[in-house]
Amino acid sequence: MKVKAFLVIAGFIAILTSCGGGSPKGDDATIQEKQETSEATGTQFAVDTNTSTIRFIGYGVGKNHPGKFKISSGTVALANNQITGGSFTIDIKSMDLEQKGGIFDSKLRPHLMSGDFFDADKFGTAKFEITGVQPYTESGSDTSVVAGANYMVSGNFTLKDVTKNISFPAKIDLDGNTLKAKSSFVIDRTQWQMRYGNDKTLGDKFISEKVDVELDLEAKKQR
Repeated sequence: MKVKAFLVIAGFIAILTSCGGGSPKGDDATIQEKQETSEATGTQFAVDTNTSTIRFIGYGVGKNHPGKFKISSGTVALANNQITGGSFTIDIKSMDLEQKGGIFDSKLRPHLMSGDFFDADKFGTAKFEITGVQPYTESGSDTSVVAGANYMVSGNFTLKDVTKNISFPAKIDLDGNTLKAKSSFVIDRTQWQMRYGNDKTLGDKFISEKVDVELDLEAKKQR
């Protein structure tokens, strides 16, 4: 009976381990210095804050921690069916971890809100400002994890008062009065002064600098 119980427990642990860990799956975002933004001309589309989200996955040794943020406001401008500009603001304090209860609520979330990571009391919002949207076509090894990706989006991403320009493939569709955009990309959190745990000598306490970001945005034409 003891052997049987041990095998059951070992199997359960194996399942948990296989569900955790892993490595980033998104497209590698290109990160550069801040770029100039142009005036967003044309028809304005308001971001639907009820349906739009930004999901993230942070990775450690044998574990991962997914969650999401709400978008508090945003607009996208189109002229001749081309995006000319836009921006959206992320509510950092709206962080909702997918793992619930226990240490996730009592320790993990407060730690992520602390100065080691987002420092939410000091920097309650983050912002993305579009600097360019160009047609994107997969070619050879240049492919995207986003099925049907048709544009390369560039924008200034400001987090913790640090601004970097990032570029990533996205699938953008305009259907009547609704614009939808999806993307899945990887950024290096240390570029925004988040270095906690980014030391491989920490062994099983190491936290990867790579973070998966999944953007799901919907915007409605303003009347």
